[in-house]
Amino acid sequence: QVQLVESGGGLVQPGGSLKLSCAVSGLTVSTYMMGWFRQAPGKQREFVAATHWNTDTRYADSVKGRFIISRDNAKNMVYLQMNNLRPEDTAVYHCNADPPRNELWGQGTQVTVSS
Repeated sequence: QVQLVESGGGLVQPGGSLKLSCAVSGLTVSTYMMGWFRQAPGKQREFVAATHWNTDTRYADSVKGRFIISRDNAKNMVYLQMNNLRPEDTAVYHCNADPPRNELWGQGTQVTVSS
């Protein structure tokens, strides 16, 4: 059974940083494109960042230059380093395969950026 568990969210002031983690079981991240997605209140879920198995990465324009996606194949983990956070980054963040698979959505982790 595949399970993705996100952690690392919290409350942070504008300009602050957080690092999100995604622990993956039942799926080998080294063989998948993995991504982070987010859903803000009242909005549709949107793409944030993805990492290819050859370490290529891509980002949404809104986070480019501020967020860094990475993976640890040995630990089967995916990470999202978020810097210079803005109030508009407030959302529930999820990891998933890229493109996302409906059966892999987990609870996500809440990120709130507020002073």
